[in-house]
Amino acid sequence: MPRVQAGAVQLGWREWGQGDVTVVFIHGNLASKDWIELAAPLFPSGLRVVGIDWRGCGDSDRPKATADYSNYSMQQHADDMLAALDTLGVGYCHLATHSTGGIIAARMLLAQPQRFGRVFALDPVTPLGMVFNADQIGLFRAMMASKELTRTIMATAASSLFVPESMAPNMIPQFRQGLGDIQALFDRIIEQTFSVSEGIWIGTPVNLTREKESRELERRMPELRHPHLVLWGERDGWIAPADLRAMTAAMPDCRLVIVPGVGHSMNLEVPALYAGYFGACFGGLAA
Repeated sequence: MPRVQAGAVQLGWREWGQGDVTVVFIHGNLASKDWIELAAPLFPSGLRVVGIDWRGCGDSDRPKATADYSNYSMQQHADDMLAALDTLGVGYCHLATHSTGGIIAARMLLAQPQRFGRVFALDPVTPLGMVFNADQIGLFRAMMASKELTRTIMATAASSLFVPESMAPNMIPQFRQGLGDIQALFDRIIEQTFSVSEGIWIGTPVNLTREKESRELERRMPELRHPHLVLWGERDGWIAPADLRAMTAAMPDCRLVIVPGVGHSMNLEVPALYAGYFGACFGGLAA
């Protein structure tokens, strides 16, 4: 996969389509640009969609984490993305985000508001941040040492792919029948997840907790005037709907849509449905 220089690091990236309208995909924690690869062939013509891996993820460099994980902060990821866009020559674009990509995008929007148009946010971590306690961070440490545990936890991020009974405590998640390419992509994603840096495993929950405690972005939500379409899967157990309602109330142009039967990752769980919403947001826009 190609890589792009972003300050002191190189980030993995790929693109789909050669249209005049550019949409940049910012993935979530423990993830990569590949989470939209099954949906991307269904995106409307006229779009160029660029996916960029965070530092520490996918095909990107994995710098050693500092003691306080400050080199894996949400601001650092935002700065990396902006630098990558500079190198790629992307002067103006729209954003599509998933999960923690949402708060990274918020920092990008605040840093360079004139550079961006619409935002399509799937189950986003909001500008309010999130709180992780010591036990939860300990679970991330345990995941670093166990691929089986990693798979079990990551299954909760795509819950509609699995037999419901198999998602009970102390059970091994079992795929539903007939998933084909989706199951193959999920299995590949687990391999990717297991190889991310400690700055991602531990740095992300640490830094999201700092975002929550500082309340900096919470206070700045009224400045986020870009049109936002926010989707939340009703089976998502990761993102609190109350946070999404607070976000939509505080931001001047933000609409929340609740999607039944889907978990935290529609882009992986139901790629065609994700592509449909994606196209409704970005299809037919003027360059």
